[in-house]
Amino acid sequence: MNLSLEYLVRKPKSDIKNPPLLILLHGYGSNEQDLFSFANELPDDLLIISARAPLTMGPGGYAWYTIHFDNTDGKFSDTDEALKSKEIISNFIDEVITNFDVNPKKVFLLGFSQGTILSYAVALSHPEKVQYVVGLSGYINSELFPGNLNSENFKNLEIYSSHGTVDQVIPVDWARKTKPFLDNLGIKNSYEEYQVGHGVAPQNFYSLKQWIEARI
Repeated sequence: MNLSLEYLVRKPKSDIKNPPLLILLHGYGSNEQDLFSFANELPDDLLIISARAPLTMGPGGYAWYTIHFDNTDGKFSDTDEALKSKEIISNFIDEVITNFDVNPKKVFLLGFSQGTILSYAVALSHPEKVQYVVGLSGYINSELFPGNLNSENFKNLEIYSSHGTVDQVIPVDWARKTKPFLDNLGIKNSYEEYQVGHGVAPQNFYSLKQWIEARI
């Protein structure tokens, strides 16, 4: 099956018609194998697709957009590349729905780090395509979606976000702005913190799994 991104798939373990869809979006420098490593621990009813970012960084390493770590102002994201990847992901959702027998009203995005930033951007730009977002170790980058967001468009959107309190890559202060931003738009959301760095604690995984299970 020819889709615009390389991907891995875990079909539902149960005999379910039109299963809910979960798309996994990995972080900077990783690949589609990363988050897919815990796919079998996620609810049986899900069709799970793990996508590979389009930019090659080296053997086994990919990115959704470039980060200039030597920028004098700290990390600098290539906004044009990020916006392009946002639309690639949006189109990829359409392709998956067209090619797999899934429920288009039960679409989950689960991102880590750079994948989270883009999951938020896709959901806020195209709320008609995504109903649920799980955002791990990321933050909301307002440069990646329209400035005139209308809360009426987000009545069917729910977001779970979490962050490590000692994250050395993305400061927890950035993540703490997520909930007030979403609250202001009337988006149902929850935010949790865990005593970890740039990663997912076991209790964090258990929590997000419960959150997903309650919505399928």
